[in-house]
Amino acid sequence: MEYPEAVAYLDRHIGLGGKPGLERIDGLLDDMGRPYEAYPIIHVAGTNGKTSTARLATLILVAHGLTTGTYTSPHLQKVEERLAVNGRHATPEEFALAITDVAAFADLREGRGLEPNSYFELNTAAAFAFFADQAVNAGVLEVGLGGRLDATNVVEAEVCVVTSIGVDHTEYLGKDIAGIAREKLAIAGPSSILVTGPLPDAAHTEATATARELGIHHRHYGHDFSVGDAERGVGGWLVTIEGAETTYDDLFLPVHGSYQLTNLAVSVAAAEALLGRKLDQGALKQAAAAATMPGRMEPLSASPLVMVDGAHNADGVATLVESLQEEFPTTRWQLLLGVMGDKNIELMVEKLAPVIGGVVTTAVDHKRAVPAAELAERIHGLVDVPVLVADSIDYGLDMARAEAGSEGAVLVTGSLYLVGEVRDILVG
Repeated sequence: MEYPEAVAYLDRHIGLGGKPGLERIDGLLDDMGRPYEAYPIIHVAGTNGKTSTARLATLILVAHGLTTGTYTSPHLQKVEERLAVNGRHATPEEFALAITDVAAFADLREGRGLEPNSYFELNTAAAFAFFADQAVNAGVLEVGLGGRLDATNVVEAEVCVVTSIGVDHTEYLGKDIAGIAREKLAIAGPSSILVTGPLPDAAHTEATATARELGIHHRHYGHDFSVGDAERGVGGWLVTIEGAETTYDDLFLPVHGSYQLTNLAVSVAAAEALLGRKLDQGALKQAAAAATMPGRMEPLSASPLVMVDGAHNADGVATLVESLQEEFPTTRWQLLLGVMGDKNIELMVEKLAPVIGGVVTTAVDHKRAVPAAELAERIHGLVDVPVLVADSIDYGLDMARAEAGSEGAVLVTGSLYLVGEVRDILVG
C-alpha cells in the first residue's frame, strides 16, 4: 500500500472490532509471530501524563544506547506520529509498510470469518511490525484506554507504569477511583516491576494490593523516588531527581509545566527498573535536555502568545491551571475551547475560570464533539467573561487572537483533537 491507501484501510476499520477484549489482537499478533517478545518493554498506563512519560522514558533509554521503539496515542496531526523509533516519528512510507504487513494477516483472518480488528488494534500491531523492521532492542508502549482490556495489554512488560489515576472515560471505566485503578493496574504481571506516580489514597491502596498479590516489586512516588529541588529558569526547569537507585543533580528540562518534573521522575524510575541499575548521570542530562512536549503547554506563536495544551479532563485542566498560575501569574488568557461530549465540561470550565478573560467555543469534526453553540450555552453561567461562538477552528483562533490583542495571550485546550488542528494551522 501507498500511504493514502494505508490511512484509508485504517479508516475503514473505525467502529469495527465489537466489544473490548484481547482475543482479536492476541490472535492477530499470534499469526504475526508475536514480534514484541524480542525485547524488554516499559508499559505506561494512567489518566494523565502517559505520553509525556513515554517520551521521556524513550529519551532516557536511547541515551543509554538502546534503540527504542515508542507507541503512543492519540496522534496530534498525522497517524504515523503514533509510531516512533529513538524519538523519530515513522515516515509516511514506513507507516504504510507497517500497515501493509499487518493487513496481510488481518485480511486473512477476516477471510476465515473471524471478527475484524479495530482501528486501534491495527495501529498497535503496526507498531510492533515497525519495531521489528527497525530492529529495536527496547519498547515503550502507551495504553490507549484503561489497561485490562486495552490492545497493548497483550504484552508481558518488564516494567509497568501507572502515572496517575483520576476520573475519565467513565462510560468504560466507571466513576470509582479504586475501580479505575484496578483497570489500569491490570497491565502488571507476575514478572514485572510496578512503578506508580502520585496516586490518590484509594488508588495507592489498590496498587499496593496488586503488587502484593502478584509478588512483584513496587516503586512508588514519594517513597522510592521523587522530585527534589527544582527551580524555574530561562526556557525550562533545573531539577534534582531523587531516583530509586541514586540522586541525579542539575538536570535541565526545557519545557513548560512543573508537572513535567513528576513525569520525569516517573520515567527515571521506570528506566532504572528496566536497566536494573542506576542511570548514567551524563546520559540522563542529555536525555532531559532533548525533551520536547508537543501539545503540552506548548507555545506556538507570539504577538499574541498562543499556547496549546491537550488537557481533556478535570484533573488535567486542574494541573494546567496550576502551572499557568505558577509560570504566568498575571496573565489572563483568551480561551479557545473545544470539548468531547463524554467529559465533565462544567467542572473543566470551573477550574479554568480563574485564569481566563474570555472564551471562544469551537468544535472539531468528530462525532463526540460538543457543537460550539451548545458548548457556549452550557458554560455561559459558569464564567463571568464574554463567551463567543466560532463556526470553525481557524475562525475561532482568529477571534481569540483578536480578543487577546498583540500583547495578550490565547490558550487552546479541552481536546487533543483541537490542539492537533490548531498545530496544523500554526506550524503545519
